[in-house]
Amino acid sequence: MTASPNGGEPEGGARAAAVPIAGRAGVRAWWRTPTARRLAFGYTLLSPAILYVALLVGAPFLFSLYLAVSDASVGDPFAEFVWLENFKAAWESPTFWIALRNSILVTVVAAIFKSLLGTTLAFLLLQPFRGKKLIRGLVVIPFTVPSAVSVLGWKWMYDSQFSVVNWALNRVGLISAYGTEGWPIWLGQPHLALAAIIAVNVWRSFPFTAIVLLAGFTAVPQEVIDAAKVDGTTFMQRFRFLVIPMIAPILFVGLLFDTVFTLSDISVVLLLTNGGPGNATQILPTLAYQIGILAGALGRGAAISLFLFPLLLPAMILLLRNLKRREW
Repeated sequence: MTASPNGGEPEGGARAAAVPIAGRAGVRAWWRTPTARRLAFGYTLLSPAILYVALLVGAPFLFSLYLAVSDASVGDPFAEFVWLENFKAAWESPTFWIALRNSILVTVVAAIFKSLLGTTLAFLLLQPFRGKKLIRGLVVIPFTVPSAVSVLGWKWMYDSQFSVVNWALNRVGLISAYGTEGWPIWLGQPHLALAAIIAVNVWRSFPFTAIVLLAGFTAVPQEVIDAAKVDGTTFMQRFRFLVIPMIAPILFVGLLFDTVFTLSDISVVLLLTNGGPGNATQILPTLAYQIGILAGALGRGAAISLFLFPLLLPAMILLLRNLKRREW
């Protein structure tokens, strides 16, 4: 405060000059605070990731939403809004319910088999034996071979006449000879065709589950395992109460990726059965492809594909919330 020359109240000019100076200093101080600088630096680093997600994920999703509420079709440059008519038409279609049931069934059953086989394989690869590195390299072959090559190989093995699978089963006496009712036609009978698709999906993906589990198992300190052994715990007790809680974040991430890949995998069904016989192996991605691309009804196909979103969203929120809670 500026005192007057006479020792009384501050002069009016000095008081008026002090007020705007304090105001400008306050504004500058907010921009220059450590919190503001930290936030600006953080958002600057995040901006490439935000731009990437917006362009490669957000834009296609918004475009599919636009297609789903319109009557867009191949060859027609103009589209009109029909709002929820495409969703209503899909909801009233019996084929849609078959595809929805098969999508959930394939995802759940395949996840169970992949968990069992992946866990067994991971434990086997943890054991010391000669040629361990070579076996580890061979394990990833089903996961790395292009889908078209591996699935077409399985299509030959499921051939109705020259099936290698049937030949082996016939040799061990599990099925009858060719030409009889006991000779299974894997891709021509509805239930066998669905089982064949699940088997191929499990064969292609369970090495990924084994690798994820193997990474988790090797991250558990051996000292902790040895201490549990000294305490007299059994193998199952160590696996359930020690190993699983410690590698839970890795398991959640692996399960999330596997669920997304399985639910949206179109190559196995498209190359093996194309949704047949009689739509018995139809899943949502193949149905959306056939209606949206092959039939040209882009709006109807986009609406069917968007039904995958409410199936995946609750699972992703549940898994990510559980993962975040464990991090804290």
